[in-house]
Amino acid sequence: MKTLKIGIATYDQYKARTIAIARGTRKSAAGDARVWFTSVESFAKVLSDKNRELLAMIAETKPDSMNELAQTSGRAMSNLSRTLRTMERYGLVRFEKRSGRQLAPRVPYTDIVLDMPLSQRSRRPHVAPA
Repeated sequence: MKTLKIGIATYDQYKARTIAIARGTRKSAAGDARVWFTSVESFAKVLSDKNRELLAMIAETKPDSMNELAQTSGRAMSNLSRTLRTMERYGLVRFEKRSGRQLAPRVPYTDIVLDMPLSQRSRRPHVAPA
């Protein structure tokens, strides 16, 4: 079982965290989120019910191409391509090259966990002062 941990942080919080890690004033821990969204709304758009069903379909059927996935899912190729490219930017999907120009979508995780503190005090990512 491979789990992807997702966090919610503002752009400024994420940027500060990334800079702190690059400077060596903060270390990325094993339990830290690997993917960050700037809001619950953006998380909900990318991982909507329909898109989670698509991820499950990819994981179960392991389609050999985007065309095969379009036929299996019933989604238009343009919509499917746009959705999967967005998911790829977040690390939710990757593509394996096949013969010719064919790309086979793959889901590298079996589970996704959302790490979302309820208060600002416990809000991640914690950043050491610069």
